[in-house]
Amino acid sequence: MRILVIDDEVEVANLLADAVRTQGHEAIVAHDGTQGLALLGQTRPDAVFLDVRMPDVSGISVLRTIREIYGALPVILITGHAVKEEIEEARRLGVTEILDKPFFLNHLTEALAGLGARG
Repeated sequence: MRILVIDDEVEVANLLADAVRTQGHEAIVAHDGTQGLALLGQTRPDAVFLDVRMPDVSGISVLRTIREIYGALPVILITGHAVKEEIEEARRLGVTEILDKPFFLNHLTEALAGLGARG
């Protein structure tokens, strides 16, 4: 699978991308929402790992655009600071899964397996 990682924290994005690659998938990294949306059209990923809080375009805004343009593309939200309203909005928009940043690597294998079962 081709996975697009969108996270403004460079270390977290790179760590997640490396973990995705270790699982045998291709990883593409964007460090902000604008770059992530551009890469969506260029790379046509099979799934997206998306940070909620980013300075330029919020993860929720990116998720809205994904739903408008790409429909049911699987999106796994990665968060360390999301508030209840953001989580509720993400669920309403059909996010595939929500992983907490401090612990996301513990659940990465299961999340990727779940994506594979969808396709």
